[in-house]
Amino acid sequence: MKKWIGLILLLTAFNAFSQSAFNNGEVFKFRIHYGIVNAGYATLEVKDATKNNKKVYHVVGKGHTTGMTKFFFKVEDIYESYFDKVTGKPYQYVRKIDEGGYKKDQEGFFDQNANQVTVKDYKNKTTKTFSVTENVQDIVSTFYYLRNHPKVDKLNVGESIAVDMFFDDEVTKFKLKFIGREDIKTKFGVVSTMIFRPMVQAGRVFKEEESLTVWISDDENKVPLRIKASLAVGSLKADLEEYKGLASPLKVKSK
Repeated sequence: MKKWIGLILLLTAFNAFSQSAFNNGEVFKFRIHYGIVNAGYATLEVKDATKNNKKVYHVVGKGHTTGMTKFFFKVEDIYESYFDKVTGKPYQYVRKIDEGGYKKDQEGFFDQNANQVTVKDYKNKTTKTFSVTENVQDIVSTFYYLRNHPKVDKLNVGESIAVDMFFDDEVTKFKLKFIGREDIKTKFGVVSTMIFRPMVQAGRVFKEEESLTVWISDDENKVPLRIKASLAVGSLKADLEEYKGLASPLKVKSK
């Protein structure tokens, strides 16, 4: 279950900013299950902020285990990102995690003109600067960048979108494959969805490259409604439990 809150942020990854799929005040709350156990909750909230004298979006993602799960595997995670309202480029990220004793306390500062990220590691008391690719995203900004991507609802089955993402001190190619469309039953009613599979590395955490599946509302909002992951040990499922502040009403086919 290590890093599973980070997976929620990564797997819901879906924005170019011509017509935004989200606004200030949008909030998602996910209920997370590990196997048949109600393991915890994760939230994402969009706020307004100012960074480098520019108005930006400030997104805060939080996750925690609940009930008996926290006695066996305590999780307290915070992921944050500050990114430009027009370009979607990130200026800063925050990553504070405690997952079963595995801890990180970092901030990353992007210099998009120089294609660099300076990472301050407060736990290890280090500061390092990394070279990155042009238009690189962080793990949280990737979610919002892809939700408005002009191709996200125009892909043919089997086609993919790729984004360079800076995570764990390196740039990785985040690739999102379109699987098809499906109507699914949610607590809000039956919703038409698009199905995507992020390509992941098989091995210690995941069974295979296509171990993850995410269902996104097939409307203007591109709301992440459901996530399933086949892990090396067990399985994980996350369902959207609550939402508010959507840019457009969620399209529900039937109750």
